[in-house]
This record gives sequence, structure tokens and C-alpha cells, in this order.
Amino acid sequence: MTKRLAGRRAIITGAASGIGLATAQLFAREGAQVLAVDLPGERLETACRGETIITLGQSVSEPAAPEAIAAAAVAHLGGVDILFNNAGIATNQLIEKMDDAAWDQVLDVNLRAVFRVTRAVIPLLKQSLAGRIITTASVMAEGSGAGLGAYSASKSAVLGLTRALAIELGKYGVTANAILPGAIRTGMTQGLWETRPDIADLWAQKAVLRRLGEPDDIAKIALFLASDEAGFLTGQGLTVDGGLSLRVGG
Repeated sequence: MTKRLAGRRAIITGAASGIGLATAQLFAREGAQVLAVDLPGERLETACRGETIITLGQSVSEPAAPEAIAAAAVAHLGGVDILFNNAGIATNQLIEKMDDAAWDQVLDVNLRAVFRVTRAVIPLLKQSLAGRIITTASVMAEGSGAGLGAYSASKSAVLGLTRALAIELGKYGVTANAILPGAIRTGMTQGLWETRPDIADLWAQKAVLRRLGEPDDIAKIALFLASDEAGFLTGQGLTVDGGLSLRVGG
């Protein structure tokens, strides 16, 4: 049976844990060569140990990151067919009490780094026969909550960027789509839930499927978007939340 990503070359940021790690592992199982990018340190190496995955310890928000990531992809993969912008952070601070540094940190990672890494990789994607840009947004791009102002703003902006990329790169056969996860069990959401332990139970109860999501739930959507099956899909934000957003007001 032919693997769905056989011969494809993928960059995945935020790949040491959660959605990024699950996606890196799934892409590799489906035949892709994967460059997994995350903060320098043993966590990334440990997470990918035993996998056929190349690792790059690199913070996406550093000034030299985009060129370093693109260069590593050329050196190790010979090019890029898939870019999965998954690295992200969140904070739980009311706008009234949030200082500029905290705001800038969230926007730097969740939006500016996505823009800069994507910009650096576009020339490589234009050389692909099936270029794909996938970005992790959030259901909070279309809603919000107290303390999530910076996060919601960054994810809403990612949707706008995704649509612009789809328009600009369509003539090269490159698609651009975003995934809007709901409540997924990851290290980042766990940190938020520790400050509000009631939120996880509330979201699970409100979801139509009556459960929280797992990283694999999102990885499978990323696989679809990276595959030939999604070749005519671009400029879209796919909500993957177990039906949570159907009843957030209920």
C-alpha cells in the first residue's frame, strides 16, 4: 500500500511535544522526510529518538531562525514540500494588566515567526509539485475568553495571513490552510488548565463528542491537508474541536 506522503519533505515547528510531535511521527510513518524544529535542548532529541526524523534545535522567534530552518531543509531534505507552522505559546493575562513585553512575546511566536519562517520557505515550496502550508490556529481565532486576548489576536491574524498566502501562491500550485483546534491535551493547554482547573471539564462537557481532543486528532487533519486529497482545498480554516464551538454559548 502506497504511503500518503511518500517522497514528500516536511518542516514541522513546535515538534518536540503535543500536536507537533504527533504530526512529525505520523508524517514519517506515511513516508515523508521530516525536519522537526523546536527549542534547543534534550527534549526534542529525546522525543524523536528512534524515529526517522531529523531534528533542528532552533527557536522560531530568533532573528536568524527562518534562514537557518530553510537552509537545514535544503541540506537534509533537498527541498520542502510541506511547511507545518505549529510552534505557539499562550498566556493567561487580562488585557488591562498585560504589559507590552508579554503581548509582544505571544505575537512574536504565534504570528511574526509564522510570517518570517513562511516567507523564507516560500521559494522552496514554489519548486515543489505539491506545496503545502499548514498553520495551527485555534478556535480562539473566532472567539476568545478572559485572559486570552493576545492569544486570540495572534490566532485571528494567522487566519488572515493564511488567506493571503492562498491567494498569492495559488498560481504556483501551493495551498495554504489553517487548523483551528479546540481543547487538545498538550503541554501548553495543561499549563493554562492548571490556573483554571474547571476549564478542561467544562470544555469536555460542552463538546458534542463529550471529550477533550488528543494531539493525534489534529495530526490526522494535518496529514489530510498535506496529502493529495486536499489538493483543491486552500485558504480555509478547519475547525477541529469535537463540536465545542457549536455550543459555546449554550
